[in-house]
Amino acid sequence: MIVDDHALVRAGLRARLAGEADITPVGEAGAAAEALSLARRLQPDLILLDLVLPKTSGVDVIEPLRSVAAGARILMMSAQASASSVRRALLAGAAGYISKGSSDLALIGAIRRVCAGETYVEPSLGARLVVGDQIAALQPLSERECDVLCQLALGYTNQEIARSLFISVRTVDTHRAHLMRKLQLGSRAELVMFALAHGLIGQS
Repeated sequence: MIVDDHALVRAGLRARLAGEADITPVGEAGAAAEALSLARRLQPDLILLDLVLPKTSGVDVIEPLRSVAAGARILMMSAQASASSVRRALLAGAAGYISKGSSDLALIGAIRRVCAGETYVEPSLGARLVVGDQIAALQPLSERECDVLCQLALGYTNQEIARSLFISVRTVDTHRAHLMRKLQLGSRAELVMFALAHGLIGQS
């Protein structure tokens, strides 16, 4: 389901997403009240939600949407790319955040990842959230495990992390397994919340 106050944006998104075999646009809304009514009726798998809606913030609509469509994952989209807006959306219950300036392929990839149960933050936005001087305070993780933790929490794939840290994908897998075991976390969503709680990603 697409929620954006601009009809042309909704039409463009609907047309592009309808071209994907595994994505079916089921409805669209331009305001909060309309979105809540539609979500209650349609029970969509994913809600693509604009940050700025008439008379309200999309962040304030996240909890009500989740209450009427409990199975829906919410991917926030916005032209605003501040660290605080990303953090607020994630803390409110969004499963992802992507910039409206992203490519259509990036958006489709984000939708698939969020629908698969992952928490996604566009890397170009997520890089603004890292608070590096707090990494050293984390125990019992090694410095490299902290590097992997941050990048996983920010939405990077194992392949992207491997390229960034100049290590193999297998080594990334090993570090990920170690840190998940040490922190007793069971999913990427839990990892993101851990990173938020410990200041690894947060307001800049």
